[in-house]
Amino acid sequence: MTVRSVVLGCGSYLPQRILTNAELATRVDTSDEWIVQRTGIRQRHIAAEGECTSHLAINAARAALADAAVDAQSIDLIVLATSTPDNTFPATAVAVQNGLEIHHGAAFDLQAVCSGFIFALATADNFLRTGAYKRALVIGAETFSRILDWNDRGTCVLFGDGAGAIVLEAQTQPGKSSDRGVLTTHLRSDGRHKSKLYVDGGPSSTQTVGHLRMEGREVFKHAVGMITDVIVDAFNATGLTADDLDWFVPHQANKRIIDASAHKLHIVPQKVVLTVDQHGNTSAASIPLALSVAVKDGRIKKGDLVLLEAMGGGFTWGSALLRW
Repeated sequence: MTVRSVVLGCGSYLPQRILTNAELATRVDTSDEWIVQRTGIRQRHIAAEGECTSHLAINAARAALADAAVDAQSIDLIVLATSTPDNTFPATAVAVQNGLEIHHGAAFDLQAVCSGFIFALATADNFLRTGAYKRALVIGAETFSRILDWNDRGTCVLFGDGAGAIVLEAQTQPGKSSDRGVLTTHLRSDGRHKSKLYVDGGPSSTQTVGHLRMEGREVFKHAVGMITDVIVDAFNATGLTADDLDWFVPHQANKRIIDASAHKLHIVPQKVVLTVDQHGNTSAASIPLALSVAVKDGRIKKGDLVLLEAMGGGFTWGSALLRW
């Protein structure tokens, strides 16, 4: 017997404002055809004035709690992945904790950029399996629109705002690959690649927030290899293969990266969950947003084997294999 972190429910929240490619084309030298061809993105959601990352996260958390049919007071751990916190400190997670009227347990932020949700999931999973906590909210929430240079057509067309969350509970399972819950997680980082994807500001360096900067071709060049590396690790750790998968839910950064990764891993397109066309790249929020969409429309069901992966600035990258 072993302890697994089992998903009880998931939820999401998207700001009301939708920014289409056509509207972006009136601001910068781009076109809907150019954006769709290179990224697969057709639109993205943008947070309203005064709508902060914590507001998005609280709404997603409430939706996840409702889907799980559990009370907020049963949560004793909140791990929030974000690169766009409300404040330098305190952690946005404590604002979420307070917004849910939870006054016990622990709440903290985790920063691994687009890989943040995988890192947060792995962190919560380890806490739950040790018995330190019983039930956790794992959240990815971003307002990337606040750190974009809206004159840089190479980046401003890519990103959007949103939040997604899951409720995890420690449960005793037989200890087999057929168990429900998180089966394995694999995390990697390599700081040599910082200059390829970063924000050019911060409290210690410039005393400003800064803007996102990216060498798109360099990121693309590394992405597929890094992603497949940690997925192979997940298969090796569990004895499972791509054929065993029910669903592949990748970080929604670029459709070409997703397609290339799935092809290299021999994952058929019918098993890939895609939301990048509707959401854009929402960084740490993209995987839980995609999960929420696939659960709501009936694709992901209890007992399904689901593979998650992401790569982000740093570089960071990681995978998680779980049975829903």
